[in-house]
Amino acid sequence: MTSGEAFEDIYYTSRDGLRLHARRYPAAGGGSRARPALCLAGLTRNGRDFHDLAVALSRRSNNPRTVYTLDYRGRGLSDFDPDWRNYAVHIEMLDVLDFITLAGLHNAALIGTSRGGLITMLIAAAQPTAIGAAVLNDIGPVIEHEGLARISGYVGRVPLPISWADAARMVRELNRRHFPEVSDAVWEEAARQWYNEKNGKPAPGYDPNLGNALSVLDGPLPALWPQFEALKRVPLMVLRGENSDILTAETVDEMRRRHPAMATITVANQGHAPLLKDTTSIEAIRHFLTATDAGREFATLASVPA
Repeated sequence: MTSGEAFEDIYYTSRDGLRLHARRYPAAGGGSRARPALCLAGLTRNGRDFHDLAVALSRRSNNPRTVYTLDYRGRGLSDFDPDWRNYAVHIEMLDVLDFITLAGLHNAALIGTSRGGLITMLIAAAQPTAIGAAVLNDIGPVIEHEGLARISGYVGRVPLPISWADAARMVRELNRRHFPEVSDAVWEEAARQWYNEKNGKPAPGYDPNLGNALSVLDGPLPALWPQFEALKRVPLMVLRGENSDILTAETVDEMRRRHPAMATITVANQGHAPLLKDTTSIEAIRHFLTATDAGREFATLASVPA
């Protein structure tokens, strides 16, 4: 990492031989005692989704922390898997656990968007000491079928844009119903996050065979309440997009009933999943993580400012 850059690239090998990619955003000043954060992206997304948040947490904070962001297999700069059946949550969880071991993380704050939140819940059940705090971005134990069907309808089926302007237009058109107030400038940034780049043009940001992994699903997914309840031992914050079709307000209410000190925030005018590029969301997460570093009682965390 050269002077002035926010992050360094990390490559590691999965247990079945794939070359996987991550980023490390070191805490400003070094020697931070704040717990590190590990960011886990959604189904077709990658670690670039968290760039704004990672910079804010590692540099623009009175309590800077080191932040890691991961590209699952078949996403971002990680190798595509020759067997699409390996695009499964439990296998991706093993990749994440391998990275946690590689990076020497313990008691980390896991920030999971959508798919990343499912992985977080599985880790809470399988290896509890890996998690010291958790943030779930628009995901819970119950996934609404309507939203899953919408996602299944486009994964692996959207044509590759011919230019970055075309990419921004496609991203905006695909999402504007659930994100009506997001500016064109933000969609241009999002397009650069969601697509890779090759020869100055957009390239696939994920393996289209991910669509095969979704197509084998038949009916609603089983609820993950036992895995969610494994998070009761740690501070928890849940963000829900106001227009989400994946996480309902009723599910959030039930999550709060089972984890009474859970902090919550509704992200206005955004759907699934909030982009984590707005000041309100970033500051809420920063405040929550700072509070958990200080070891405050759970009761004081339920009123994270929005």
